[in-house]
Amino acid sequence: MTNEEIIDLSEAHVLNTYKRFPVAMVRGDGVKVWDASGNEYLDFTSGIAVCNLGHSHPAVVWAIQEQAAKLIHISNLYHIRPQAELAALLTEKSFADKVFFCNSGAEANEAAIKLARKFFSDKGQRRFKILTMEKSFHGRTFATLAATGQEKVRKGFEPFLEKFTYIPFNDLEAVSKAIDSETAAVMVEPIQGEGGVIVPDKGYLKGLKEICVKRGVLLIFDEVQVGVGRTGKLFAHEHYGTTPNIMTLAKALGGGMAIGAMLVDDLVQGAFGPGSHASTFGGNPLATAAAMATVKTILNEGILQNCLTMGDYILAELLVLKEKYGFIKSVRGKGLIIGMEIDAPVADIVKGCLAAGLLVIGAGESVLRFLPPLILTAEDVDEMIRILGKVLDKV
Repeated sequence: MTNEEIIDLSEAHVLNTYKRFPVAMVRGDGVKVWDASGNEYLDFTSGIAVCNLGHSHPAVVWAIQEQAAKLIHISNLYHIRPQAELAALLTEKSFADKVFFCNSGAEANEAAIKLARKFFSDKGQRRFKILTMEKSFHGRTFATLAATGQEKVRKGFEPFLEKFTYIPFNDLEAVSKAIDSETAAVMVEPIQGEGGVIVPDKGYLKGLKEICVKRGVLLIFDEVQVGVGRTGKLFAHEHYGTTPNIMTLAKALGGGMAIGAMLVDDLVQGAFGPGSHASTFGGNPLATAAAMATVKTILNEGILQNCLTMGDYILAELLVLKEKYGFIKSVRGKGLIIGMEIDAPVADIVKGCLAAGLLVIGAGESVLRFLPPLILTAEDVDEMIRILGKVLDKV
């Protein structure tokens, strides 16, 4: 089928909840993807921070193929070997004591919100308020929608689940003032992705932890977009010298397979017992086998160092463009989540890059977001800069 045939079929039968680009991608390999008409694209989106090892990485493909031939699904009524192995690996490499598996970032964040409330309910305390950040994004289910600090995402779905309060990101005083006797948790993305690639001040996350400990409030890190190597560390909060009580993961965890996870410390893990929370497909053999292959590859094959090296290289090259083009306001990021703020809407730039064979996306109206696979090379970066420069010449 051609691009046009796939697009026509999709528009006729798929609910129109996405503003899709007029191409149909049918194949991927490493940092490249191809559409149904054979056009090649350099992918600096990674499926929105999902394919951190690039497309069709051999280790992930092999793990999926091997597990699919053994057991795809059995349900959580039984113990599952790759699930247990993945949980052991994640707890070994993190602050966590236990892991709950689900299917997406929104589900992981739902679990985190439920756990925070349940923790205090078990203690007989009426603490149920959750503080989240302005410009945050936590998902599109009703609880995570209410937690998201972007009105454009919430609009039209009122009334919301109650007791979420939005405070400015990077403002410790605002957090301290907003906490009261009914506050259960502070929920924050270590780096805001959808909000515009906003990197915190050096002491912000550590300061959050200190406030939460002092006030008896739980700390939740939403690492759905920035976790699993995206920043050059396995988890983004490792850059900032602190840990949460609860952390959520998804996107890159499965190397392209749908999986989410909530990691919890010893303090809170007892609040979820049998029957308190569940997910039919969560932690299924296929997804957890893919995730095991993904995490082990990221840890053992120099991927994290490459992420840091290439991230520094991209930042340096984008800063050169900033000097050339006066409409570029700033360049920021950590590892391979990078934002370039433009003094204009970026939609036409994104479209121009697509037409020239480069996939990039926006974060809000005025930020270009770069989320390439962590396996990219300097040659890939040079090609991206060449294409982007030609598109910017026309702005």
